[in-house]
Amino acid sequence: MSYITNRKKNPNYHVALIIETSNEYARGLIRGIKEYLNENRPWSIYLGEHSRDHTDLGWLENWKGDGIIARIETKEIASIISDIDLPTVDVSADRFLPKLPCVETDNQAIANMAADHLISKGFNHFGFCGEMQFPWAKQRCQFFIKYLKDKGFHCHTFESSREKSWSKDREDMALWLESLPKPIGIMASYDILGQKLLEACQLTNITVPYQVGVIGVDNDELLCNLSAPSLSSIVPDTLNTGYKAAEILDRWMAGEKVKPELHLFPPIKLLTRVSTDVVNVEDELVSQAVQIIRNHAYDDIKVEDILKDVLVSRSVLDNRFKKALGRTPHQEIIETKMNLMKQLLSDTDLPLSLIAERIGFKHSEYMNVLFKRKTGLTPGQYRKFSL
Repeated sequence: MSYITNRKKNPNYHVALIIETSNEYARGLIRGIKEYLNENRPWSIYLGEHSRDHTDLGWLENWKGDGIIARIETKEIASIISDIDLPTVDVSADRFLPKLPCVETDNQAIANMAADHLISKGFNHFGFCGEMQFPWAKQRCQFFIKYLKDKGFHCHTFESSREKSWSKDREDMALWLESLPKPIGIMASYDILGQKLLEACQLTNITVPYQVGVIGVDNDELLCNLSAPSLSSIVPDTLNTGYKAAEILDRWMAGEKVKPELHLFPPIKLLTRVSTDVVNVEDELVSQAVQIIRNHAYDDIKVEDILKDVLVSRSVLDNRFKKALGRTPHQEIIETKMNLMKQLLSDTDLPLSLIAERIGFKHSEYMNVLFKRKTGLTPGQYRKFSL
């Protein structure tokens, strides 16, 4: 396949996007491509309706186009692409066609970020759940295991399979979860498996995040917030990944020489939700009190409400909290509510009055003052910077 074309600059290139739209990661790539087109010249786009598992590319044989951006995740797709003499940029970790330029998210950085997060939450046991038929999932697993091994930890693994039904896979997952030492922090290769892990925990009455903490990848906001409890997730830089792929293809179609390089983009950030929002402490009374706070974080909970269940004096509870966590129960309540507020500011367009109502503040003005004192930003500034 050639790496230079003789085409003159064409204001209306015809480009095929062989990218499934069934998950948030792929949709993020497409948004990045659209961002590039918004800032440059438009293309005539062909985006077929297909999923990762079922793709009919027979139309490519007679397609008269100028270039392709594709997630080449199967040998079948690789064979079809290699037979077509068109500039093509790969956006998959599989590298079935290493002679093509490839733009991908950095799976090592993603795995390391997940491991660091779970370690910071106090977990000493770890697991990984992934669909290992995909090289990107296998890479995340290998990097996750190695990073933990270098820090002296062992990692248990579970291989999810699309050949099994959803219910059968979830049942097998539940049996695996029951067999694991606890408490344990688990990385799912992506959010869909993270949600399935949370469902499997419910099947076996495993408490999340106290017995099992779960973190996914992609930050599919709808899926993460529909999960019970809500799913922590790593935010990959799909916008810049898609943007870079479009930029490389544009230069190639215009006649520039393009090298078959691999371009990796590290993740943007990690969003902590309830599935890993845990504090592991040896003091069982403090652990019990923290769980009460988390369970009633959306209510107008006071320290007096905690004292009704833990049956110690206020001074004893304050002293044991300070010793275990370095803060008082009241400060822990505020910390928990501020984390919920950050999540709602990042994930929703709710007005501040409704956010205050949601997280148990009677007055939004008081909530806003606490937030500014805690973060140094107004809620409006935080929402703007989190986009």
